Order: sequence, then structure tokens, then C-alpha cells
Amino acid sequence: MIQITIPEPDVSITKQTNPQLSHIYGFTDFHLITRELGGIYMFYNEQDELLFVGKARKLRPRIKKHFEDTVSPIKNHRDEVTRIDVCVVEDATEREIYETYIINSLHARYNVDKVFYK
Repeated sequence: MIQITIPEPDVSITKQTNPQLSHIYGFTDFHLITRELGGIYMFYNEQDELLFVGKARKLRPRIKKHFEDTVSPIKNHRDEVTRIDVCVVEDATEREIYETYIINSLHARYNVDKVFYK
């Protein structure tokens, strides 16, 4: 049996209700997410329910795209996202394994691909 441990987030940012500082989609700490490194990201709602898990070669641009794209799987649920956790994982194979494992073990609500638990 293979044992997989979900990595601890390297960065966790929370949406502000009335941000006083410069912000991106309500997240004033968006700049803390690396622009150049790859990894996995997880979107959570107010009740700490996992909404979506994704992977990227460059994290910040990919996460930003979810809030701008018209084809993003969470396009109709963007306002539900209140926390973003980011784990830096440079190896592409490890990113793929973590993403699939997290989607299926924590039952991410809006992931439709790679779902084996339904």
C-alpha cells in the first residue's frame, strides 16, 4: 500500500470583507503566492469545505486565472472562495499525484476530472 501525506501549506491567504489595502479579488496577501514556482492550490469556503484543487507550473498566474477565466470550473462559485492554501511542489509527477489524492480523499466539491469516489 502506498502512503501519501498531504503537504502542509507553504502559504495560506484569507479573503478580506472590506480590504483597506490593495487587493486582488479581496485577497490582500495575494503577493505572498510565488510567481515562479509550481505546486498545488486548494480553494476553501467559509465553512472550511474544500471547493477546488488544482496544480500549476507557475502558481500565482494560474490561481489568478481562476478568478478571470470564463471557462474555469469555479467561475460560478468564485464568491464562495474565502481561503486559498498553496503548497510548493516542483516535481510535475508529485503535483499530479497530490492533486488526484486530495481531490478524492477530501472530496473537493467542484473538481469534475480525476474523481474516483462517485
